Amino acid sequence: MNLTNLVKEKATHLGFHRVGIAAVDPHNPETPGHQGLQNWLSQGYQAKMGWMGDPRRQQVQKVMPEVRSLICVALNYYTEHPHSQDPNHGKISRYGWGRDYHKVLGRRLKALSLWLTEEHNATCRWYVDTGPVSEKAWAERAGIGWIGKHGNVITRTHASWVFLGEVLTDLELDSDKPHTAHCGNCVKCLDACPTDAITQPYVVDANRCIAYHTIENRDEELPEAIAQNLNNWVAGCDICQDVCPWNQFYSVPTDIPDFQPYPQNIAPSLSHLATLSQEQWDEQFRASALRRIKPTMWQRNARANQQNQEEKTSNNKNR
Repeated sequence: MNLTNLVKEKATHLGFHRVGIAAVDPHNPETPGHQGLQNWLSQGYQAKMGWMGDPRRQQVQKVMPEVRSLICVALNYYTEHPHSQDPNHGKISRYGWGRDYHKVLGRRLKALSLWLTEEHNATCRWYVDTGPVSEKAWAERAGIGWIGKHGNVITRTHASWVFLGEVLTDLELDSDKPHTAHCGNCVKCLDACPTDAITQPYVVDANRCIAYHTIENRDEELPEAIAQNLNNWVAGCDICQDVCPWNQFYSVPTDIPDFQPYPQNIAPSLSHLATLSQEQWDEQFRASALRRIKPTMWQRNARANQQNQEEKTSNNKNR
């Protein structure tokens, strides 16, 4: 068995559901899709996510000069629990229902990196959504899946309900074929977005995105166009993924116990979130990726949804 196959076998043994290799050409170090990223940035679609403009994101050798390969991996996090339709409860994106994915993937990526270092004398760096690496573009190059029109990576085996990670290494491994796109003529994600955040296929404007505003926006108030279209989302938004035919027909329940939902995170009460204290926040979102959303942001998101419900009730009474 050659080294590339050994690496894939080890990654699979560590529990990754998908693994692929992308070779780095030392004479052409630019990240796949770098021009698209540059165009996206030039239009201001990153909103206040200044870190997206880090130049290292467009040239992976600026992250690790000696890199020759990226080992790209994916973990399925889908569970079959439905989103709540109760108007008194908030909706949280599936990615945040269980244990913090940074910890779950990070533990496995660290183990893979240590094995590469100890057994194959490799130099490695690993990332889980925490470094200046265009992980979606590299995942597509490594054959993990393709970037869908909603901006998420879609796999043939687990649809788009996957977390991505990567190990950068100086080992020269055999590259997989880049994945081809299979969205076809479908535009369901574009049509379903209530704020028209997907301005055109494969282009998402964070300034209009519910997920961005509920998770990243630190302002005291949400923009009116966002607040009026929350539809009870308080942390992220899964609308564009929920309507995707690949997700409707190819979603597979995860076998990772850590991704099973914490009961309190599936459909929290809006009234509870609207008055969430620092102590309650610390207890409820411990070991959760949702800790990125601070108590004042939970309060803001919940109150905006409550106001929407009050306005709907008032309009119904006046009819």
